[in-house]
Amino acid sequence: MSASFLPSIPEIIAYLIILFTAFPVHEFAHAWTANYFGDDTPQRDGRLTLNPLAHLDLFGSVLLIIAGFGWAKPVMVNEYALRRHSSAALMWVALAGPLSNFGMAILAAIPFRLGLVSIADIGQRSGALLPTFAWFLFIFVQVDLFLMLFNLLPLSPLDGEKVLSYFLPPNLAHGLEVIRPYGPLIFIALIFVLPMVGIDVIGTVIRPVLSFLSHLLTG
Repeated sequence: MSASFLPSIPEIIAYLIILFTAFPVHEFAHAWTANYFGDDTPQRDGRLTLNPLAHLDLFGSVLLIIAGFGWAKPVMVNEYALRRHSSAALMWVALAGPLSNFGMAILAAIPFRLGLVSIADIGQRSGALLPTFAWFLFIFVQVDLFLMLFNLLPLSPLDGEKVLSYFLPPNLAHGLEVIRPYGPLIFIALIFVLPMVGIDVIGTVIRPVLSFLSHLLTG
């Protein structure tokens, strides 16, 4: 962000490209996996597509462009239709989105690993209207890794809650179900309220892993 806390033109362009690629792919991955396991709810809702307009949320999109953090519309699934085909189906549907972000981060990091661009090239030229290719790829990797890690947090309505619930023993999984109705309130507190008083729980949890994975992928 610039000193005025508003995104620069290169940042806006980069985030728009990410908005129309990473976010739709993430939601399509959920929809495709649900359809694979026998739930046609995403298809009936028009979500079994890579068309960004089917997936983007207006407020989440605007927030991504101005703050570098946002979200898309969640894909609705029928848990009972999924469980008729596999007890692990809901877990795989939830995991599909974060895995798609990890896959896109790997693809975007390939030019760094092949030596086609380097970390030294990511600096933006003053006054440039377009992001440099290296800078865009680096931001793409960062955003996709963040989306993956953020969505894997074990808190409803995030994907990680469903993934963790599958692997927990029944008594602990029941504990997750008890706090599930309060998930959105906890989510709002962690994202918006606590940072206002200088407590960044999510950043503290995600930042070290994000830094490690980013270095691992881009070198």
